[in-house]
Amino acid sequence: MPDAATGRPVGTPTPTAKDLRRWRRYLADERAEAAVYRDLAARRTGEERAILLALADAERRHEAHWLALLGGDVGRPLRGDWRTRTLGLLARRYGSVFVLALAQRAESRSAYATDADATPAMAADEQIHEEVVRGLATRGRNRMSGTFRAAVFGANDGLVSNLALILGVGASGASYAFVLLTGFAGLLAGALSMAAGEYVSVRSQRELLEASAPNPHARAAVPYLDIDANELALVYRARGMAADEAAQHARHVVGDAQAGGEAASSATGADDLETHGTAFGAAASSFAFFASGALIPVLPYLFGREGMTAVVVSTALVGLALLGTGATVGVLSGGSPVRRALRQLAIGYGAAAVTYVLGLAFGTTLA
Repeated sequence: MPDAATGRPVGTPTPTAKDLRRWRRYLADERAEAAVYRDLAARRTGEERAILLALADAERRHEAHWLALLGGDVGRPLRGDWRTRTLGLLARRYGSVFVLALAQRAESRSAYATDADATPAMAADEQIHEEVVRGLATRGRNRMSGTFRAAVFGANDGLVSNLALILGVGASGASYAFVLLTGFAGLLAGALSMAAGEYVSVRSQRELLEASAPNPHARAAVPYLDIDANELALVYRARGMAADEAAQHARHVVGDAQAGGEAASSATGADDLETHGTAFGAAASSFAFFASGALIPVLPYLFGREGMTAVVVSTALVGLALLGTGATVGVLSGGSPVRRALRQLAIGYGAAAVTYVLGLAFGTTLA
């Protein structure tokens, strides 16, 4: 029951100015996060929409907690922190798996577990919210994983391999025209090789999965099996189930099928092809991103730069691109974008440095 004078629950200690500032910040963040989930829900349908709206309702429950503690000291409404505001902007404009991945990280940063003014239930909610958003983001990651893997690998390979090629050839004392020609030759050869490799790789993987997938016609035979002695149990045992578990599951599937149910569908297994993408999509993505990555180290030479000036500008441009690809992978994987970006930069620069040193040594030997 709220106190008539303060508007807070009876018995609540008088808060300090620091407490009020912290509660107002929590209140603003909860309101902003609820808005993010509503914006994401507006761009989706079905089960995903219902889940996101349920998350928004949970954030409103947390909002009510801070409103109760603040009572008459709510003050002027604050804006959420810059991370949540950015997330809201992205949610309104895009609503993609990138936004869900950012929301997953936002939920993982909750301070409720160590704040005495937040209830244990609120801290537990935030942990569960992270898992809910992780599940939603995983759906999107699975849908794009095949093409995205080819894109990231292609862009990174194009950046590193062509920078290393250009620096190595340039350090050997080759002419400006020869370095430029080498860069474009490396771009075209690498892009075609990557596209062909991705096509063969993904196509082969899909063919292996298709060969391992259960025959869809097997489902039609399930209702006619003898429930007490059927070979369906052998199917489950072949997939790794223990004998007793397989027999029990097979009896359930056959019984349900004979009764007109849908449990027999479990005999056909799951389709994992979606997570690998199409062979053509992976090849096209790999070609385009390798070519775009490989073009970056060539740009200074294309615009007439030579010598050490071209080396420095090319290296700097590739460094920025490596940071970008690394941060993108970090966001999508739910990890730290900064850590992934720095790791990508270190690996790329390391490979290029080795090639540059070898080019210097080779040029000195020729001289």
